[in-house]
This record gives sequence, C-alpha cells and structure tokens, in this order.
Amino acid sequence: MTAHPEMLVGMGAADDAAVYRLNRTTAIVSTVDFFAPLVDDPETYGAIAAANAMSDVYAMGGEVIFALNVAAFPESLPVDVVSAILRGGAEKVREAGGVVAGGHTIWDDEPKYGLAVTGLAHPSRLFRKAALKPGDQLYLTKPLGTGALLSAWKNGHIDDEDWLNEAVAGMKVLNRHASHLCHEAGVRAATDVTGFGLLGHLWEMCERSRVRAEVELASLPQLAGIREAFAAGVHTGGESRNRHWLVPHVTSAIGDDVDASVAYDPQTSGGLLIGASPRRAEQLEAAFARDGIALWRVGRVSRGAPHIHVV
Repeated sequence: MTAHPEMLVGMGAADDAAVYRLNRTTAIVSTVDFFAPLVDDPETYGAIAAANAMSDVYAMGGEVIFALNVAAFPESLPVDVVSAILRGGAEKVREAGGVVAGGHTIWDDEPKYGLAVTGLAHPSRLFRKAALKPGDQLYLTKPLGTGALLSAWKNGHIDDEDWLNEAVAGMKVLNRHASHLCHEAGVRAATDVTGFGLLGHLWEMCERSRVRAEVELASLPQLAGIREAFAAGVHTGGESRNRHWLVPHVTSAIGDDVDASVAYDPQTSGGLLIGASPRRAEQLEAAFARDGIALWRVGRVSRGAPHIHVV
C-alpha cells in the first residue's frame, strides 16, 4: 500500500470516508454505499439509500457537492419503478445541496441502489473515529432498531404501520444538520451508526482512540415497536455477527438481556455517534435544543485499554 502525503484518510487509517487534501483549506471527501431494497415503495427506497450513502460525508464533517448513481436492476423491472428509485435518490441529494451527475447501472437478479458521493471539508475540521478523549460524553442523534424492526415487518411479526412509518421517516433524515451543529460546538470525534450497530461503531472509535467507553443501556433511544419485535423473537443475521465479533471487546453488567439487542442491531441510515468534552458537550446540547433536533446522551469515555462496558 503506497502512502500519499495528501491522502489524509485512506486504507492506512480507515474511517467513514476517504479524504484527499487539495490545499490548506479544502479536502475532497469520497465514499460509496449501496444495498438491496428495505421497503416496498421504490422512491422511498431510493431516498433511504441516498441518505445512507451521504451520511459518511457528514460523519467526516464534510458537505456533499455531487453524487453518482450506483445501481443494479433486473431486466424485468418496470421502467417506472427504476425511474422512481432514481428520482428518490436524486431528490435526497438535492435536499443535501448537491446534484446527481451521472452513474453506472448493470443487470442483476436483485435490485441494488446507492451512490458514490463526493464532498468537501476543511482539512483541519474533520470528524474522526480516532478523536475520542477520556472524559468525553457520548451522544446519539437517531433512535436505534431499524434492522430488527424492518425484519419484523417484512416477516409479519408486527403490523403497526405507525411503527414502520416512524422508522422509515428516520432513515430518510439527513445527518447534515446534525453535522453542522457538531461543527458549531467544536466537536471532532464522530462516526455514523450503520451495519455494525451502536456497539460495533463505538468499538471502532475506542480501538482507534485507545480509550474505554461505558454505555448506559437505559439511555439508548429506541424506535417504537422494537421491543415487540425482539419479544417476537426477531433477531437479524447482522445482530448475530455483531455480537460474535464484539465478544472480546464488550462486557455487560446486565448479562445477555434482550434489551441489549438494540445496541448490536445493524442500522440503515442511522444517526451520528458523537464524542464531546464536558465543555463542548454543553455547547452541543444547547445547539441541538435550540434547533429542535433530537440528541441523546448514551455514555462516557474514560482512560484505559480499549473496551466497552454496558451498564
């Protein structure tokens, strides 16, 4: 692997997106993400996939400027369905202040859609997974549970449309404004919560920052209906993989309580996980409260070998 002096974030220091410095004040932020449909409505699927792909730019403290479609569709898929998926993605990029500038599509048996996203950031104002410090407070900007809730709906274990609609609405929300408020408060430690779940992404931060973290299970925000999904026995393959991976890195004061499942649940277009010093935390809370944006304090950071303890 060849190092490059302007590659601030790449394979050697993996984070939410690649970052390449153009000059003292401007860096390119680049990322790509795509997945199969999670919901039936094609335009909603496109919007969620786009929000999810752009989230990595916001998790680095950047701003989206343009995106390219990345898609795979069956030859039998109706043109109006394809158009709706692409329209949903394009409208979400437009909401972010960017534009879809092209893309690439192949034939495949299962639909897949997402974006290759390009953004800009100031090189000295990046958010990093490795920036946690002892004494930081941990915050989350979206409730957890999309993985199990969508699986429960798809397999008929729950049938309350309000629960589904709440989850879908949350996945469509951009992390853009939350990222702006982090900048306002001077925060530098952040990531977005996606497939590895809350604990998986927090472990990445702890490992790279060389710190310990404590997570308060009772403080974790949960989507309505997630308890019913777990009570019905719904546990995704992603949750199982996350649990297996994190066995050496997570201990719990509550045992294998089913409520802990939400901390391992893989998320789609999840919120930002933020670390803020006590002084920055006060500013962060005030900024989110002022703008009416949800923010939950979910734990704290301390000195010690990288580890997570759930209480």
